[in-house]
Order: sequence, then C-alpha cells, then structure tokens
Amino acid sequence: EVQLAESGGGLVQAGGSLTLSCAASGFTSDDYAINWFRQGPGKEREGVACISSGDNSRNYADSVKGRFTISSDNTKRTVYLQMNNLRPEDTAVYYCAAEEGSGAGYGCYVHLFPEYWGKGTLVTVSS
Repeated sequence: EVQLAESGGGLVQAGGSLTLSCAASGFTSDDYAINWFRQGPGKEREGVACISSGDNSRNYADSVKGRFTISSDNTKRTVYLQMNNLRPEDTAVYYCAAEEGSGAGYGCYVHLFPEYWGKGTLVTVSS
C-alpha cells in the first residue's frame, strides 16, 4: 500500500520561505502523481500543486502560482514543495496525496482528490 509522510512544516514570518517534503513508498509502478493539498482554519481542503511521474508535468492553484514550486526526486520517491513569499493566508495543514495507475503519471490535476493521503504537516505564517 502506498504510504506518504510529510515533513518540513513550521512557523515562519510573512514573506519568508519554507520547503515541505513528501516521502512516498509502496508504489508498484512508475505511473503515479503526487499532489499537495492544504486545509486552513475553518476552510475546506484545497489543492495546491501536483506533479506526475511519467512526464513531469506540474500544475498549480492560482493562489500559489509564482510563489510555490513543486519538484521531485524520483530516485528517492520524494516530492518537495518550495514555498516563497509566504502570506498569513497560507497558514494551513499541508497534506501530500497520491494516485497510482490508469495514466496518473501523465498529466495531473491539482484539484482532484487522490486515493492515498499523508497525515499532514502544519505551516503557520505570522504577520
């Protein structure tokens, strides 16, 4: 079974940067996509970014374009989310999620809820 573990959350001042990591294990193929979602206080869970293993395509939510960058190290099955110019409204629990098979590795959908989820890591941005 696919397992995901996030790390790298913490407290940062507005305008600062933080990098989250998602260590994945249990994939049985190279056909997968990994997403980052977040859920802020009193808000619904929303997609932030995604990356697909096969064609390395990446997509971002409009709210983070130009500030966040998703990348991957396929040899380590690890995905990173580099977050720059953080804002208080970026405060949330950030979740790593993954989908495998059926062409998931070719093109990804930032707002599509995948099958597998990590437990999340908290990011707090102070003003």
